[in-house]
Amino acid sequence: MIKNRYYNNILIIHTAFIGDVILITPLIRAIKKLFPNANIDVIVIPQTKEILENNPNIRSIITFNKRENKFIEFFKILKVVKNNRYDLGISPHSSFTTALIMKWGGIKERIGFDRWISARLLTKKIEFKKNIHRIKKNLFLLSEFSAEKFEMQTELFPSEKMEEKASKILEEINKPIIGIAPGSVWQTKCWPKNYYKTLANNLVKEGYFLLFFGSNNEKKICEEIKPNSCAINLAGKMSILESAAIIKKCDKMICNDSGALHIANAMKTDVYAFFGPTSKSFGYFPFRKNDFVFEVELECRPCRIHGSKKCPDGHFNCMKKINPQYVLEKLKAEGNY
Repeated sequence: MIKNRYYNNILIIHTAFIGDVILITPLIRAIKKLFPNANIDVIVIPQTKEILENNPNIRSIITFNKRENKFIEFFKILKVVKNNRYDLGISPHSSFTTALIMKWGGIKERIGFDRWISARLLTKKIEFKKNIHRIKKNLFLLSEFSAEKFEMQTELFPSEKMEEKASKILEEINKPIIGIAPGSVWQTKCWPKNYYKTLANNLVKEGYFLLFFGSNNEKKICEEIKPNSCAINLAGKMSILESAAIIKKCDKMICNDSGALHIANAMKTDVYAFFGPTSKSFGYFPFRKNDFVFEVELECRPCRIHGSKKCPDGHFNCMKKINPQYVLEKLKAEGNY
């Protein structure tokens, strides 16, 4: 274990999806706790930059636009990394590109997981533990510095203006509020649209007010599911942090295995999530005390960590067998309203 080490500048690189970046916020907080005088910078893609805005543990957020011209952007980032003279680089993402940035960027101490070819470019390889939550895996990257068990709670930091906007949107609602996020990048990660519609209509009958969340691409499906009354479709109208400020005020969040799950966890809103092709064993499940995962036991699941466009076996039973009535009864039983 490395003790009494001092670092001026620390770099974390994670260029994956929304949920992945939210899940490194406990790691960022833990690093700041271990090295309170160090400057912490984070490299992410432009699509996830907002997730880390206003985070008090970060000096700067650097964007790597790898989805445009990766070759040109790689050398731009490399120049930034060299100029900032980082003492320590940490990569929760087992990416060869990330490892190469740390190596060619002149970072002397480079920590990441001992998996895949990227591990050859690290100075310290950390065991990639299986069957534990991804947050715990990320925090284990600090095992070289401390045996402390750091807090798992993720965090987002909507601005005061965003909080005021959320309050204004919800000021006239006098019913318990449930957020619903029916979308996902992957088709098989989505509970069926007609199931969502049945559940939404029944929830309104039970006296709930519904808020629908999603990207601009998910505006249509939200509109198709949304009941005619006691519901607002916010899909495509809110930024990530604006959505977070509103989700914070929801009593529950119903969603797929998607970014909405991780936003709700970060805002300490109880999560009810549908896991079909994916599994809790992958480590991306909602982790707070009152959270619940709807899933069915099948020989064919899990099939893929990120889902797919179509069910490989053609039946989609991992989602079809999660009955809307069962979901409604579970929500009512846990309601406390």
